[in-house]
Amino acid sequence: MKHSLIVLIISGLFGGMPALAQSPQQDGVKVGGMSPMRIFAPTGALEKQAALQYAQTLQLAENQHALGPDNHPQVIRLRAIANRLIPYTYRWNERSRSWKWEINLLGSKQINAYCMPGGKIAFYTGILDTLKLTDDEVAIVMGHEIAHALREHGAERAGKAAVANFGVKLAEIIAGAKGYDPNLAGTVAGGVANVSMLAFSREDETEADIVGLDIAARAGYDPRAGIALWQKMGMVNKNSPPQWLSTHPAGNSRIAEIRRHLPEVMPLYARAKDVDLASLPAYRTNAGNIAPVTYP
Repeated sequence: MKHSLIVLIISGLFGGMPALAQSPQQDGVKVGGMSPMRIFAPTGALEKQAALQYAQTLQLAENQHALGPDNHPQVIRLRAIANRLIPYTYRWNERSRSWKWEINLLGSKQINAYCMPGGKIAFYTGILDTLKLTDDEVAIVMGHEIAHALREHGAERAGKAAVANFGVKLAEIIAGAKGYDPNLAGTVAGGVANVSMLAFSREDETEADIVGLDIAARAGYDPRAGIALWQKMGMVNKNSPPQWLSTHPAGNSRIAEIRRHLPEVMPLYARAKDVDLASLPAYRTNAGNIAPVTYP
């Protein structure tokens, strides 16, 4: 009974708020509106914090001789791909027109990349070197990371964390008023909130995958590269945690989701390449043990 009461409190805080309306999309992928939780963490403030943190990261990398110079081939490559993607971000978030976009390469073995609020992009050499990414695969990764910023997932997560903390305190107060142990109530509520936050994070990751596919396809990059990308990732992340305990969906789930949305994005890709959809050849990555990806 006690646990049921606490779960209802937390669920009520996270649920019941409709998503904000999304600008109509005439073609491509369809996702819901951006989360109203963003109102608890103003995006403008996050963008300023991100710009400061990004500058500090670049300065540290430069001090450690780990910042890719402007004439580095991979830096030139990353910026060229970004320049093709950026014009297709505006339909997802008009504010991105005024962002001061930056794209940099950091020397690290980490298999990682990110885009902070305001368009601050960083790729680690580890993701390029370990996965041997093709341009199409880089575009899929970059589109995914850009989508997080466009959909303001940082503000959304900050808002959800604030609400979760409030929910834990509220559960303790209500439990105490009803004669239950407030500490136990707080522990249970905290656990429920944590699992809820993981689920929300997985939803954000899936949304970023979908929006990123749309952006990459419009820029002329093959969306099927996302399937090969996650097959590569599966080869290097064999010891990843179970999907339900991870902030990222499992690789097989992401591949299935990408396949489900190919009918929406492949026409965009064919149009960008100015070819008939039926005449597109299979996508072939540079790993011999990964089969060509066909459509349909």
